[in-house]
Amino acid sequence: MPVPLAPYPTPPAPYSSPANGAQSQLVCSGCQNLLLYPVGATSVCCAVCNAVTAVPLPGTEMAQLVCGGCHTLLMYIRGATSVQCSCCHTVNLALEANQVAQVNCGNCRMLLMYQYGARSVKCTVCNFVTTVGASTSTTEQKFNS
Repeated sequence: MPVPLAPYPTPPAPYSSPANGAQSQLVCSGCQNLLLYPVGATSVCCAVCNAVTAVPLPGTEMAQLVCGGCHTLLMYIRGATSVQCSCCHTVNLALEANQVAQVNCGNCRMLLMYQYGARSVKCTVCNFVTTVGASTSTTEQKFNS
């Protein structure tokens, strides 16, 4: 019976797609479309606007917020203090859950969220300005998710 010959070793490929076709996703930095890419890629070129978006390193925790200017969903690396929208260029304050407090409006009792440590907050429903801080600490609650 003939003995099978071992195949010649093949040089390693610079990048090989995972066998199971694993993909991840991110938001295009140009047009805000959702992009799918193979795990291991370092950047992704959008087929719609041709913007190149860098892929965060594995294990990087991402967060999301809605732009205050144009209401576009923005993704950013958790821990960033501000995020500039690529659509309307608004600089959005990125607050972690432990940096947000809440209080009921002093006029209409609507629940208001604001940056923890602020002295007052204006209600967007009735425009009443509620004072917060040490003197009203019983109505102020730190919000933790």
